Amino acid sequence: MKTVLSTKILTPSQKELFLNSGLGLVEYDALKIDFLDVEIPLNYGNYIFTSKNAVKAFLNRVNPSNWPNFNAFCVGEKTKALLEENGLNVIKMTENALELGQNIAKNHKNESFLFLCGNKRRDELPALLTQNSIQFKEVEVYRTELNPKVFQRDFDGILFFSPSGIRSYLLENKIGNSTVFCIGDTTAAEARKHSKNIIIANKPTVENVLVQAIKELSIIKGD
Repeated sequence: MKTVLSTKILTPSQKELFLNSGLGLVEYDALKIDFLDVEIPLNYGNYIFTSKNAVKAFLNRVNPSNWPNFNAFCVGEKTKALLEENGLNVIKMTENALELGQNIAKNHKNESFLFLCGNKRRDELPALLTQNSIQFKEVEVYRTELNPKVFQRDFDGILFFSPSGIRSYLLENKIGNSTVFCIGDTTAAEARKHSKNIIIANKPTVENVLVQAIKELSIIKGD
């Protein structure tokens, strides 16, 4: 049986995608998230969330009765869904942080923003806001730590969801001949340093990464 390693623990509905594929699945969390004990200012009209973890950090720290009446700008469908589930008003959702920065620079030039982020956040968004003289404050609300684990075996496919996840996996393991499935271009750029055998999801969602792996490796393909 061909086996796929997911570098993120999957939800029950995500695992169901694997049930009829004839593929084995091994999963672990390559990254550990620590939410920080920080004060989140509540006097901004616009808040930027580039990950679900930033939303979770906000929800952990801010009492719903104190929620300001603000607009949320976010990256990714899952981030948007989590914000909306909690009654927050999403003005703009994009697929990546660069696109979000471009939208803010174009349409919200004279507004100020609070950017809630993690310690591994990429530079594109703050750089773009700075270049366009947009007022913003950055607050680090969570930390992503590498969570290495040794696997004494090879996998037919490895699923990666961030550059940090790749770095964490490679602390104790090699990619070897495995097919690497990446959630997006940024993750794929990191993967290319270690493998040529890379497939990128059509959409930057966990589900699409799984679908690509099943399509590529499953018995249904006639292997």
